[in-house]
Amino acid sequence: MSRFFNKTIVASLALLAVACAQAAAPVTAPAPAAAPAAVPAIPNWSSAHSFEQLGRASDSLLLGIHTSDQVEFSLRRDRIASDARLQLSYTPSPSLLPQVSHLRVYLNDVLMSVVPIEKDQLGKKVTQTVALDPHLIADYNRVRLEFVGHYTDICEDPANSTLWLNVGRDSQIQLQEQALSLKNDLAYFPMPFFDPRGQDKPSINLVFANAPTLGEERAAGILASYFGSQAGWRGTQFPVLFDQLPALDEQHRAKPAIVFATNDHRPAFLADLQRFPAVDAPVVQMIDNPQDPYSKVLLVLGRNDDDLAHAARALALGGDLFRGSRVTVDKVQQLKPRVPYDAPNWMRTDRPVRFAELIKYPEQLQANGLQPRSITVDVNLPPDLFVWRNQGIPLQTKFRYTPPAVNDASRLTISLNNQFITSLALQSKSNSQLEQLRLAVLSNESANVTDKLLVPALKIGDRNTLRFDFNFATTFASAQRDHCQTSLPVNNQAVIDEESTIDLSGYYHYIAMPDLRAFTRGGFPFSRMADLSQTLVMVPSHGSAVQLSTLFEAIAGISARSGLPAFGLRLSDDWNDAKADTDLLVFGALAANVGNGDDANLVLSKTRDWLLTPANEDSGKSARAGQFSDARDLGANRVEVSAQAPIAAIVGLQSPYHEQRSIVALLASDDADYQLLRDTLADSGKMEAVAGSVALIRSSGVSSSWVGQQYFVGHLPWWLLLWYQLSEHPILLAAMATLSVLLTAFLLWRGLRWMARRRLAGQE
Repeated sequence: MSRFFNKTIVASLALLAVACAQAAAPVTAPAPAAAPAAVPAIPNWSSAHSFEQLGRASDSLLLGIHTSDQVEFSLRRDRIASDARLQLSYTPSPSLLPQVSHLRVYLNDVLMSVVPIEKDQLGKKVTQTVALDPHLIADYNRVRLEFVGHYTDICEDPANSTLWLNVGRDSQIQLQEQALSLKNDLAYFPMPFFDPRGQDKPSINLVFANAPTLGEERAAGILASYFGSQAGWRGTQFPVLFDQLPALDEQHRAKPAIVFATNDHRPAFLADLQRFPAVDAPVVQMIDNPQDPYSKVLLVLGRNDDDLAHAARALALGGDLFRGSRVTVDKVQQLKPRVPYDAPNWMRTDRPVRFAELIKYPEQLQANGLQPRSITVDVNLPPDLFVWRNQGIPLQTKFRYTPPAVNDASRLTISLNNQFITSLALQSKSNSQLEQLRLAVLSNESANVTDKLLVPALKIGDRNTLRFDFNFATTFASAQRDHCQTSLPVNNQAVIDEESTIDLSGYYHYIAMPDLRAFTRGGFPFSRMADLSQTLVMVPSHGSAVQLSTLFEAIAGISARSGLPAFGLRLSDDWNDAKADTDLLVFGALAANVGNGDDANLVLSKTRDWLLTPANEDSGKSARAGQFSDARDLGANRVEVSAQAPIAAIVGLQSPYHEQRSIVALLASDDADYQLLRDTLADSGKMEAVAGSVALIRSSGVSSSWVGQQYFVGHLPWWLLLWYQLSEHPILLAAMATLSVLLTAFLLWRGLRWMARRRLAGQE
């Protein structure tokens, strides 16, 4: 206690001395207060994703025996949700009892709201907004809807057809997102440039000094292909800037940017050698955007162009090893060369493939409920897989299920690309002992069925969906008005075993070219080597920003289809390099000597004048002179016009240097044409219309046609090749068959005559 009083007395004396000193000091004017530093506003975004965008291609129908449905959505790790809402669009059955019928809304298994069904809503489309707790929103989230419907007060049948509620695919999850401040740490890479949890198409600015070199473009192409392989179905955008970082938008936000610079060729904002000294090895560094501290800038630095390529490959290969704000790349080495058709997104064709290798998320092969959802497996194949007149693709399915109560009425239906393949009966069995029930789940024939099926090979394409539908028979609808009975629905379980296999081994690779559909859907023929090591990209010298954006987005699109970055990417603006044994991807214009062959001339005559021949140099935009010929009468007609609107084309033809190599040319002449081409590459609907050997692109859409003769790429054994070629000439095949029969008969006749003469000579 005395110690406390001593501390109090000492403190009081000190305060008294300070007060006296201040009183004795001369009075001076107070110093002006320093102005507080401006605190940058925290960037925020408003986003809305419909159920269709989140994977629901059609409306969801909730029934009395299928009462629950859910939709998943994600949130980037560098953002936080400050507000969340569910805009629900639904139509209830007109036969429901109002008030007692309702809809429960859950967010991550927490009840958010109960939406009653009012009398005036029955049979009408209703839009209802439900508030969601933003504190519950994490990286991955799930909104679950549970339908509680009643149509009468007594003796209800859950399977009654009047119990339904339709949830529209235009329902939306609306989020107000706020940026989180991230450290300059490469351990987060590829964030914040790309986050797989995001739903939107990533847009990453690529920044160069003026007149970027081919080496800088190559490094940017490798990194763009990496982001393309990661983004997949989302697609990617790569705006290109010279000597400047991206400007702030109207909300004072800056998009992330990646800068490519060497010691001798740098953008102007990296000219300060004290802050950004010259490097003596490939270096990757993350810094804050000077205009927006919530945005990041990635510096890819090197002594020369080779260093930039090493740094880009290191980011694509060893991003998991990076840490800190600055990393020096010591070595990048390819331990094993790539082989044809080893794209990660394509199913292997050298051995049987287990379903465990094809699933994308846990529990994909499981379903439950009285009406289980469809179980689907995606099967992506190389576009040149030769399945002509094949007996079928072996499919071995193993599945387990809850034994149904009714025998010979429950089925498993298997279909491919919405085409029916077969239907298998789900057998039931009476189980009177617990031990037998447990054995039935593990090894009983009715619970673990193995069937070998032949998938119709002619329905196999480059993208396929294999679907399994379990249909369990029910007795719910057997209740009568005078005899009311209540029973609990069985929670049926169904599983397609991960050890099920599909076998495409033994098939050859052979395809008729040119085929632009194979390019747009599978990146073929360039994706044959997934790292593009057998591809040469011909680019114009000193390309503009729009031209480079088109180049990077096209390369990223190929990698998105193959699933592998273009580590072997090569660029050139010298057509002498095109004579190498490679497939050619051409941007801008074809060289004059490429069209030496007859077929090439036919293709070029259909497109060259459209895109490359200026008819009036004095007009603001080069006018076009073009021809249009019917595919059944090639070259018979010609129409010449002059116009000033943008136009572009995608052309496929055989390489004049190697008969097994192909050329795909993306033809354009100025920035407006390139922008039209770029918009087409980003539009999945327009890309679906690209086919044949020539695709003409205008603002009205895409028109495709076949020009010239086909050629074949791949290999077939001689006997199969002979049979395939003869199949297109039935008259010749019939003549050869007749000739073979006559020749065989003649030989048999001569042989029999020789044997008869020999026998008669022996009798003499």
